[in-house]
Amino acid sequence: MVASYSSDWLSSLGNALKQTPTAECLRAAAITGNLREWTRLLTAVVVSSCEVLGWRAAARGHKLNVLPQSGQEYLGIDVMAFASDTTATWPFPLAAFELENQGERAAYSLWKVICVQAELRVVFAYRKDWDHVQELVQSLKREVVDGYSIVQRQSLGDEILLVTGSRGEGETFPNGFFKIWRLNSNTGSFERLANWG
Repeated sequence: MVASYSSDWLSSLGNALKQTPTAECLRAAAITGNLREWTRLLTAVVVSSCEVLGWRAAARGHKLNVLPQSGQEYLGIDVMAFASDTTATWPFPLAAFELENQGERAAYSLWKVICVQAELRVVFAYRKDWDHVQELVQSLKREVVDGYSIVQRQSLGDEILLVTGSRGEGETFPNGFFKIWRLNSNTGSFERLANWG
C-alpha cells in the first residue's frame, strides 16, 4: 500500500473545500444543519477531490463506466474511486467513501468501508458540535473497532479516515468545520490529524 494516498487526497479535499461558491454553500448548510444539502454538496466535493488526483469516481449524480456495468453507486458505497489507467475488467477501487449523518448509521458506514478492499477508506459524518463529534469518535471505536482482534485490526492498514463535519469552531472554513481522524490499526484508536495532509 502506498502511504501517500491519504495525504494526497486530504490535500486535494482541502483545496476542493475552499472553492467558491461551493465553500459558501457548504458552510451555510453546516451552520443551519441542512444535512441533505450538506451531503449533496460534499458528495460533489469528494468526487472533485478524486478527479484532481486522476482518479475516476462514481457517486449519486456522477455516473461512471469504468466497470463493465456502469453505475452511480457500487456496492452501496456513496463514492467509489478507481485508477484511470487500470487495465483490469473488474478493478479494485482505490478509495471508498461513505457520507452518513444519522446516529447509528455511522457505525454501519464505517463497517461498510472496512469491508471493501481499497487503498483508502473514508467515512464522513456530520455532528452538531464538538461534544457530539467526540461522542461519535468514541462510539465508533467502541461499537466497531473494539470488536476486532488485534490481528484483524492490523490487517486493516492505516488508511482508514473519519472526517467529521460540524457547525464549526469559530469562523474559519474549512478547518473550523471539519476534523480529520485516522484509525491506528495497532491501538484501535482514532487519532486526530492536522487538517488537510
